[in-house]
Amino acid sequence: MDIKVDFDRCEANGVCVGIAPDLFDLNDDDELTVVHPVPEGREADAREAIAQCPRAALTEV
Repeated sequence: MDIKVDFDRCEANGVCVGIAPDLFDLNDDDELTVVHPVPEGREADAREAIAQCPRAALTEV
């Protein structure tokens, strides 16, 4: 599984980072980075982060 970020929608709220800090991070410029691909066994948290994104900026690919 992989995650696509729509950077036009992402506001760097950090909800995804709170759910799965090992998969998502905000750099010093508040830009989201994502681990690609999502490691095996971490899919459930990745999907939870996608579902909880307040701007619907994350999608599973």
